[in-house]
Amino acid sequence: MANHMFLFFNHHPTREQIMDAEKTFDIRHIVQLPEVLQALWSQIPPDPPEIEPFLSPFKDWLRQSAQEGDYVLIQGDFGATYLMVRFALELGLVPVYATSTRQATEEQLSDGSVRLVHHFIHRRFRKYGM
Repeated sequence: MANHMFLFFNHHPTREQIMDAEKTFDIRHIVQLPEVLQALWSQIPPDPPEIEPFLSPFKDWLRQSAQEGDYVLIQGDFGATYLMVRFALELGLVPVYATSTRQATEEQLSDGSVRLVHHFIHRRFRKYGM
């Protein structure tokens, strides 16, 4: 049974997310991307027409680090997420994403701009394709 969850995620998991992963999937180890890869994942470049070459170091790291049956939390740039979910499935990993309730507050500022603040409350993890 898998007990690792690898994170392809733009921020650190919340306490609620960690507790949910432990309870729902029997996760014992949360594995974050190495610092260099985390910085890259958080800033997927918008200009290249294809991002597959950009994802090579992520695929190499996951291939070397994860074992069949491990979980992978994948969220971020839509195209990168799609490609990494496919790759995770090819490796026999279990790709998941976090669902949340969002509360938004909108404030009209004196200069005519709008400040929009979102608060996300973790609800559950869901397997891709389920």
